[in-house]
Amino acid sequence: MKAQTIDVKASTGRVLCCTIFRPGGRKLLAKGHVLSEEDVRLLETEGLGQVWVTELEDGEVGEDDAVSQAASEMGCGCLEIRLAAGGRANLFATEDCCVLVDDELLKQINCISSVVIATSVNFSFARAGQRIATVKSAPFAVAQSQLEAIVNILRERGPILQARPIRNPSVAVLYSDPIHGDRARQLFESIMRQRLEHFGVAPSFVLVSAEEENAVARSLQHLLRAGPSVILVASTTAPAGPEDVIGRSMTRIGCHLERFLAPVEPGNLFLLGYKEEVPIISAPGCFRSAKPNVVDLVLPPILARYRVSGWEVACLGHGGLLG
Repeated sequence: MKAQTIDVKASTGRVLCCTIFRPGGRKLLAKGHVLSEEDVRLLETEGLGQVWVTELEDGEVGEDDAVSQAASEMGCGCLEIRLAAGGRANLFATEDCCVLVDDELLKQINCISSVVIATSVNFSFARAGQRIATVKSAPFAVAQSQLEAIVNILRERGPILQARPIRNPSVAVLYSDPIHGDRARQLFESIMRQRLEHFGVAPSFVLVSAEEENAVARSLQHLLRAGPSVILVASTTAPAGPEDVIGRSMTRIGCHLERFLAPVEPGNLFLLGYKEEVPIISAPGCFRSAKPNVVDLVLPPILARYRVSGWEVACLGHGGLLG
């Protein structure tokens, strides 16, 4: 790529190295713009005799083509790609979704210096129309060999980003208390609805239960028969571990206990289990406050019907100090 100042008459097909402004300060042509014959006539009309331009050499790809190719390979799901000025492509969610990011793959791509990618945080919730990633190239051109390396890595290892749609999830809530579940419901229901409304959902099924192993197990089985996307257990007591009432009740109905303890504050005493494909979440104390906590981190992927693993919960520690 060679930058040089040339006669404006000879600039057709060249790439502008700098933005050109009219005398009053209004932008005329942007940096990176490929000059057409009409542009040349416009520049002559504005009184410009010379322009600073560059042209691609063999083995180079223009910035817009480069970011378009990288963007088309890096994401999947409910998203669309929009080119922006200056060698940039933006990815936008087309419906409410959860953003999943392969962090290790993202780091590998960003070590190839000619194209860089920025994304929303893994597991984050995005509304329709929200920008969830951007791809930016080095100015004007990218080496064909580096672009091919990026595209080949993405095709081999899969997308960096998934926009998993959140489509009509059904949320079941079980309120439990050692004396009577109604007490837990009175304490937590308002905050529960407020938290779920942030993600565009509302409780579909609600039960209350005394916090006793048989009663909680029966309530969980009853909710499971309704076929929810997730069951949230809002209890007034803080468990010492999965051997306490909620954990024993989950084990009693055949749950696989995926993870106890999350490296997130608030929300350390987090318990995640699965009854077949239905996640059951206990997070004592997290339903009594509207402040961000571990539930806000794991709800988006779960509402998008993504199976969160114990390893992924463990990875929440980086950035897990929420307040």
